[in-house]
Amino acid sequence: MDLMDTLARQPLFYLGCALLLGLIVGSFLNVLVHRLPIMLQRQWQAEAREVLELPATDEGERYDLLLPASQCPHCGHRIRAWENIPVLSYLALRGRCSSCSSAISVRYPLVELGCAALTGFIAWYLGPTSAALALMLLSWGLLAMSLIDIEHRLLPDALVLPLLWAGLIANAFELFVPLQAALWGAVIGYLSLWSVFWLFKIITGKEGMGYGDFKLLALIGAWGGWQVLPLTLLVASVLGVVIGVVMMRVKGLKASTPIPFGPYLAIAGWIALLWGGQITTSYINYLGM
Repeated sequence: MDLMDTLARQPLFYLGCALLLGLIVGSFLNVLVHRLPIMLQRQWQAEAREVLELPATDEGERYDLLLPASQCPHCGHRIRAWENIPVLSYLALRGRCSSCSSAISVRYPLVELGCAALTGFIAWYLGPTSAALALMLLSWGLLAMSLIDIEHRLLPDALVLPLLWAGLIANAFELFVPLQAALWGAVIGYLSLWSVFWLFKIITGKEGMGYGDFKLLALIGAWGGWQVLPLTLLVASVLGVVIGVVMMRVKGLKASTPIPFGPYLAIAGWIALLWGGQITTSYINYLGM
């Protein structure tokens, strides 16, 4: 009896493990979302100085996803192990630093809970399968990319490209779609938004979106095949318009204010990957076609 069969016979244990894994991964995503943009900025600055033949700067201590240890941004207090337990530590500390009592952003437990909810849902919906494990990985990546894009308007290649390749590799084993559909999904996904970008730029002289959006849609196509792309674009566009209008009314944003499109693509792609076929079939049946 293999591991998958064992987990299938103990669904509550499997679901509990998935929720716990989601909390742990969510805690790591908090670090990733905060540190990766800083790491990339330092890398770009170092590359620019090298191209311009300027002397390198002393960047001080090592800075990556592992070091330095997490600390309070207000007083520099190093976070101890018991203060870094997902959700529970936030509740025990009542959302405040144990040293200076400064407020800890509620985003941290929300990301952990959100990641746990996504992971638990996938475990429940797909069961203990290879497809479930693969979709968990994709969901974690999409969550991290969305948070970074919201805050920095950036979809890092360091996240997008490995997940694009992971989608093609997963579909080499036809976890979601045949490899040929995945390959054309990546190609068509990239070229469709690339074409819209250049058409908009030629007409208006402005850039309507970033290159990261092209790559993200290619990633979604690599996982779900070219078939999910129309629904992904439709749902993402509707979400973008609705949320954009709400933000304009609530926060008083102007119509010219740039809004990151990556989170909408991520949400729409995730929905299309799971239920694209059913949604399309239901719509066709509704039209009586």
